[in-house]
Amino acid sequence: MSLAPQELEKSASKYASDAIKCDSQGARGMAITNYQKAIDILVRIMRLYPSSKLNPIYKERTLSYHNRIKALQQTHGVEPAIDPKASPEEQKTNLKKQQGENDFEDLILKEKPNVSWVEVVGLDDAKNALRESIVYPTKRADLFPLGWPKGILLYGPPGCGKTILAAATASEIDGYFINVDAASMMSKWLGEAEKNVAKLFAMARTYTEKEGKPVILFIDEVDSLLGTRNNEVGGEIRTKNQFLSEMDGIEGKGKNLKLYVFGATNKPWSLDWPFLRRFQKRIYVSLPTQLAREKLFDLYTTPLKKDIRLKSTELAKLFDGYSASDIRDICQAAQLKKVHELFNSDNYKEPVEGDQSLQPTNLTMVDFRAIMTRRKPSVSAEMIHAYHKWNEEFKAL
Repeated sequence: MSLAPQELEKSASKYASDAIKCDSQGARGMAITNYQKAIDILVRIMRLYPSSKLNPIYKERTLSYHNRIKALQQTHGVEPAIDPKASPEEQKTNLKKQQGENDFEDLILKEKPNVSWVEVVGLDDAKNALRESIVYPTKRADLFPLGWPKGILLYGPPGCGKTILAAATASEIDGYFINVDAASMMSKWLGEAEKNVAKLFAMARTYTEKEGKPVILFIDEVDSLLGTRNNEVGGEIRTKNQFLSEMDGIEGKGKNLKLYVFGATNKPWSLDWPFLRRFQKRIYVSLPTQLAREKLFDLYTTPLKKDIRLKSTELAKLFDGYSASDIRDICQAAQLKKVHELFNSDNYKEPVEGDQSLQPTNLTMVDFRAIMTRRKPSVSAEMIHAYHKWNEEFKAL
C-alpha cells in the first residue's frame, strides 16, 4: 500500500535526522546512506505528486542533501584543512566548528516560493488574518503606528495547509521563505541548538536588512523546540530562553524590521505559555469545509477521466472529515484503481511505443465509495474536539 505524503515526508525527515547524527559523529558511510534514503523518498514524493506546491521545498532539500553527500565523499580519507600549528585540542575544536557550519547551511532552506493565494483552497479566515498581519503592513507600514504582529502560530490537524499558507504569504509580499524543521534542530545539534537559534535569527535579519526583502522564518513542528518537557536539561532551557530573547528582539528593537516568525504545530497544547504570548496571531488551520472539499475535488479530478455524472458536491459530502491531503490521496488512489483494472483486464496488450489509445475507464462514484471503505480520515473525531477546545481558549485572529 502506498504511504500518504505526510508519512513519506516524516520518513524522509527521520532518515535526514539519522544522517545528521551520524555526520556529527564522524560516521560518514552511514551519514551518506541515510542522506541518500532521504533523497530517494523526497524524489518519490515529487514523482507521485508532480503538481504539489511543496515540490520546490522538497527539491531544495534534495539538493542540500546531495551537496552534503558530495562534500562527505570528497573529504573521505582526507583531513579537512586545519592549522598545523594549532594544538590537538584547538584542531579538534576548529574541525567541529567547520562541520557545524556546513551542516547548518545545508539544512536551512531559503527560497522565493511561487504560490498564490488563489491556489490555497479554502482557509479564508486564515488568509484574511495573514493579510491583516503581514501583507498590509509590508505594503503600507505608515498605516500601522503601533506596529504589527511578528509572531504567527499556525495550528491544526496535519495535512491541512499550514506550510502552503506560509509559503503563499511569502510569495504575496515578494519575500524570502526560510524553512526550518525544529525537530531536526533539537536532535541534530546536541548542545548546539542554543547557538544555532541565534545564528538562524541573525541570518534571517541579514537577508531583510541587506537586501531589503521581507523574510518569513517558518519553523515546522515548533512544539519540539518550545514545548513543555519533563526533566529538561540545561541546554534545552537555554535554547528556549534564546528563542524568547530573539522574539523579543524582533518586537522591540526590530519594530520596523520585516521579519516574521511562523510556528507550525499539530500539538498546540504542548506549547508553554510564554511562547504563546510571543505568537500574537494564533490561527487555526482547520479541516476543509464542504465548499473547500468541493474545490479540492475539482482541483484533483480535473486532469483525470471521470464520468459526467460524478459531482464534486456529492464527493465532498461523502468525505466529510477528511483533510486536504487526504482528498489528494483519495483522488490518486481512485486513479491507481482504474490503472490497475486496465493492466489486469483480459483484453490488455502492451501498446506500441507512442500509442496511448489504451486508457482506463472513467472514474465513477462507485470507485470513490470503494476507496472510502478502505481509507479512513487521518484525523480522528477526538483530535478535532481537542483542537476546537484549544481554539476556543487561545485563538487570536
